[in-house]
Amino acid sequence: MIQMAGNSSFIRGFMKITAKAAKVWGPADRIDSDTPVVHRHDDAELASEEQLAEIEVERDAEGHAYAFRKRHEEA
Repeated sequence: MIQMAGNSSFIRGFMKITAKAAKVWGPADRIDSDTPVVHRHDDAELASEEQLAEIEVERDAEGHAYAFRKRHEEA
């Protein structure tokens, strides 16, 4: 593991990489943090919500999470 604190060569390298990325993709967008996020309810989002509605998450005593598809009772 790289220790960043006190490692000036790591910081310089990181800053060079981010400067190059900013030249290629432009600066990071800055938005007002008080502006609410607008959620667009398009077809892709609705399909995703339908898929997630079929999944149930359970946690064991150690905190591990497991996802299961909900079972549908057949009539």
